Amino acid sequence: MDIFDSVYQGTPPWEIGRPQKAFVELARAGEVTGSVLDVGCGTGDHALFFAEEGHEVLGIDTAALAIRRAEEKAAKRGLKAQFLVHDALDLFGLGRTFDTVIDSGFFHTLSDEDRPVFVDNLAAVLAPGGRYFMLCFGDQNPGEYPLPRRITEGEIRDSFRDGWRINSIRPAVFENSIQPEGHHAWLAAISRIVPGGES
Repeated sequence: MDIFDSVYQGTPPWEIGRPQKAFVELARAGEVTGSVLDVGCGTGDHALFFAEEGHEVLGIDTAALAIRRAEEKAAKRGLKAQFLVHDALDLFGLGRTFDTVIDSGFFHTLSDEDRPVFVDNLAAVLAPGGRYFMLCFGDQNPGEYPLPRRITEGEIRDSFRDGWRINSIRPAVFENSIQPEGHHAWLAAISRIVPGGES
């Protein structure tokens, strides 16, 4: 993840100065509840949006510069969102749970080897009945480029096959500063199944 420190020397294309519409729509629909963890939060636009909506929020990212900018935004706007330089592959290390985890563009950065590590860590920080909302780069995007990886619906289902309930995977738009119409994405809503109880 060290590459992201250098990327934030400038303005990455996914930093659009506001939350992705997909997450705003989730909030308006009442889908996001309770405390929120934003994995790969960047400069904090989603975390700050949910803080404004009244949620207790923690945003984490490995890029220290991005976290510093997020903290500056929070202070300027008088919001209580917390930010931490932390690896999303070590969510166990946070030592707490959340009702909701949001992911705008983190899952599609993971290697095949890191995906199950992340999923295991995700299970550790989701409270019983908690939900994970993920917006990732979709496989219908044309062109040849190595990153971000284009994720298939099948890959999402395979990653969350054991111990999870996939509530929905639907087409969405990943907004960015490069392509006005955005890129094809998947928006997934996934619940942690609680053994012996309701998810």
